[in-house]
Amino acid sequence: MPIRVEDVMQLFCRLSQEKGMQAAVKHSGRGALLAGATAFVGGLMGGPPGIAVGGAVGGLLGAWMTSGQFRPVPQILLELPPAEQQKLCDEAIAILSHLDWTDIVQLTALVMGNASLQQKLTAVLINYLSKELRAEIQYRE
Repeated sequence: MPIRVEDVMQLFCRLSQEKGMQAAVKHSGRGALLAGATAFVGGLMGGPPGIAVGGAVGGLLGAWMTSGQFRPVPQILLELPPAEQQKLCDEAIAILSHLDWTDIVQLTALVMGNASLQQKLTAVLINYLSKELRAEIQYRE
């Protein structure tokens, strides 16, 4: 049966939920933009000392913004753009292509009943989250 992106995303959501995975995606671009903007505004208002003060305040705000809030991995996966979902799906297909299944329920049962498949798919997911999204991953107790 052809593997649909929606089915793979649903499988990854179930797998990450079972493992209690959470991730914090760092938004370094936003932090840098904020630091630059506050330095600019500080320069307009206070000249050279204003640039220093604005840059310091913006840097602190930017660092606070990029610290990231941990969110459940299923939520992050469902918010991915279609192109990113396809990229993650392509990596999973190499692992799932040899399985014989008819629907997502059966595929999920096959994967959840096989520790080796779970480990391989979890590794794909962790690799994607940490390399592509530069996310920090933690596990709930």
